[in-house]
Amino acid sequence: MKLSDFVVKEAIIPELDSTDRNAVIRELVESLKKAGKVAAGDVEALVRAVVQRENQGSTGFGKGVAVPHAKHPAVKKMVATIGRSSAGVDFAALDRAPVYSIVLLLSPQDQPDEHLQAMETIFRHLQQDNFRRFLRQAGAVEGIVDLIEEADSGLT
Repeated sequence: MKLSDFVVKEAIIPELDSTDRNAVIRELVESLKKAGKVAAGDVEALVRAVVQRENQGSTGFGKGVAVPHAKHPAVKKMVATIGRSSAGVDFAALDRAPVYSIVLLLSPQDQPDEHLQAMETIFRHLQQDNFRRFLRQAGAVEGIVDLIEEADSGLT
């Protein structure tokens, strides 16, 4: 599975406006709505589901990245987006450091295998120092899209 299989390029936010975890999650879900991948009437339920999952245990796994995610019946096709924060966001990460790169993943409830495959793909790339560094430095959507394409082709 490749990042481009589920990352919605039109929903990428190269500089998040939000400064706290829940607002970042809302901003990313809203960006998926604006891209036409999430129904307007489902935004609140999806934000609640992701925040609820986050409250069970932070998805900020350290090294400046977080992968908030949820499986929800309103999601018909797995989608993800990426947000960057120059200032950093407190995600209660394992290393207690701020998070600068956030990958939000929303999956259908009845596709747990695909959800796990997507999570593995995301984590495989986020574990790489170069990928994290380039993602954190990318100042525009184009730079993040280029990084995704390079990652998918095995260049990062």
